[in-house]
Amino acid sequence: MVIMALDHTRDYFHTEAFVFDPTDLEKTNPALFFTRWITHFCAPAFALLSGLSISVSLARKTKQELSRFLLTRGVWLMFLEWTFMRFLMFFNLYYDMTILTVLWMLGLCMVCMAALIYLRDVWLLILVLIFTVIVNQINLPIPFLTGIGFIPVTPTFAFIVSYPLIQWLGVMLIGYLLGRFYKADVESKKRQRMLRSVGLSFIALFIIFRWGNLGDISQWKPQATSMFTFLSFLNVSKRPPSMDFILLTVGMIFILLSVLERANSGLLKPFHVFGRVPLFYFLLHFLIIHASSLVLFMYTTGKSFSEIDFHFSKSFGGITPEGGVSLIGVYIAWICIVIVLYPICYWYDRYKTTHKNWWLNYL
Repeated sequence: MVIMALDHTRDYFHTEAFVFDPTDLEKTNPALFFTRWITHFCAPAFALLSGLSISVSLARKTKQELSRFLLTRGVWLMFLEWTFMRFLMFFNLYYDMTILTVLWMLGLCMVCMAALIYLRDVWLLILVLIFTVIVNQINLPIPFLTGIGFIPVTPTFAFIVSYPLIQWLGVMLIGYLLGRFYKADVESKKRQRMLRSVGLSFIALFIIFRWGNLGDISQWKPQATSMFTFLSFLNVSKRPPSMDFILLTVGMIFILLSVLERANSGLLKPFHVFGRVPLFYFLLHFLIIHASSLVLFMYTTGKSFSEIDFHFSKSFGGITPEGGVSLIGVYIAWICIVIVLYPICYWYDRYKTTHKNWWLNYL
């Protein structure tokens, strides 16, 4: 979640954020590339751990209770994407453009999971293979389902789909099946061995398929330097997520889960706070990042608030390319924003643990 904030800080603060894609090998540099690339692990972690959480919930809920919760929780997340999240992203109420991002994806996947939890594991495993492997090989980029893109609805309103359903539902199903190893009767050491073995196997498969340019629409090729050749090899497609992308990110997450389960350092406690209030953190960090970047933009460009055009066709949330800071400035802003987020999230976490209001389950 902290790494996710780095990517969103770069989106709003970096002077070249609206000029080119940081993974464009013709224009990027290694520091900028890895600043973007490391955040590729965030969305798979959210989908995978959401599936794991759903599975673990079966220890205290019936499938009927869990199905109802997933349905209402999923619809709620999609509603937030349309309303609060859209406003926090653009600071406008024109509804000329709506980007369907990670909240929409997680919400829609949860709605599907409300029905899928009734299936036997063998059928879920088959669906995982279809959603993450076969769909990748067929390569039919259908917006909303398997592809991303711009979808005009009226002359003045359109969607941008950035997270297709099918592949991300496959990742959530992997997490759901993983939950079988988090039951009370499974030894911790056995689970850690399994996580390491599967994680290393996924990474090995990633190397094999990527080497042969078999599992991704973006093919790697030798570059002018060995560093950029390495970057080309790592530059797999997140939107839509390719098979290589899923193998690499999910494999690394499995290994991290095995390592972090044994970690007891007090240095991790602040991250536990963020992890206990994920939706609150998500919405709040967008508000702080966007608001602070807008203040910086007005300072660096000399524009007043009344001069800013918040229409999507004119700016991204009021910010245009002439503002922004260097990559070092992005990192400084990111650290400051995370520090500001901590006491607020700590307060809300304490509030949640001392109050049992039903609505707290939805924020």
